[in-house]
Amino acid sequence: MADAARMPCLFIPHGGGPCFFMTFPPPFPPDAWDKMAAFLRTAAADITPRPRAILVISGHWDAPRPTVHAATDHKLLYDYHGFPEHTYRLTYPAKGAPDVAARVRTLLGEAGIPSDEEFSRGLDHGVFIPFMLLFPDADIPIVQLSLRQDMDAAAHIAMGQALAPLRDEGVLIVGSGMSFHNLRTFFTPDDAGGKAAGFDAWLTDSVTAPDPATRNARLAAWESAPFALACHPEPDHLLPLHVVAGAAGTDAGRHVYSDKVMGKAVSGYRFG
Repeated sequence: MADAARMPCLFIPHGGGPCFFMTFPPPFPPDAWDKMAAFLRTAAADITPRPRAILVISGHWDAPRPTVHAATDHKLLYDYHGFPEHTYRLTYPAKGAPDVAARVRTLLGEAGIPSDEEFSRGLDHGVFIPFMLLFPDADIPIVQLSLRQDMDAAAHIAMGQALAPLRDEGVLIVGSGMSFHNLRTFFTPDDAGGKAAGFDAWLTDSVTAPDPATRNARLAAWESAPFALACHPEPDHLLPLHVVAGAAGTDAGRHVYSDKVMGKAVSGYRFG
């Protein structure tokens, strides 16, 4: 059993652009994002003790090597386009945690994983949009870590394994992405809904496998899953889950969120 003070790990969906703070036009129904928003508002409510910091991996940042955003203060990166003007004035004044950023690099280095740091990029919308619901007071310091540009699934699991000690140091690890992310078919009423359901069933079965070694082996080979490439032509929104699963260690995965957006199955998971 995990230590009582050990932080869990979360894989959350972050929706589409600033979806929780605007009315999406048709063909989206008015309530398209309501269930996801409700989940995000409660997903961290029972985490005790309160995290001293959060390490987040977003599907919207990759770099040649794992790169940590180590700034003391954050700006926001409004990396979405064509949305209402007010969505470019959203704020999320969370502080950074340079000490945690340094610890991330130390742990990666001890595992033989080279890394970099930077100070100017800011938090992308895969972070500040869902975190405005998860932690609306913006009072927990945040460190963002990039994906690897090579998108190697097993390497991202290894990153998470290296970072697992952070969970016993008061750091909550959050992967922010989408379990379905094919924008070309997201808006179409074709058979993508069936493909999304098939992949989602495989993903949930894999994440909740009782044996962590089995879980990680299946996630490392995700491209061989049913309809995998139809749901993820690019893996950037799935691989935050791999980091989280690696950091989970022996903790079992739980399926804590299930929804359909535009007929496409979307899921969220928690470990610990």
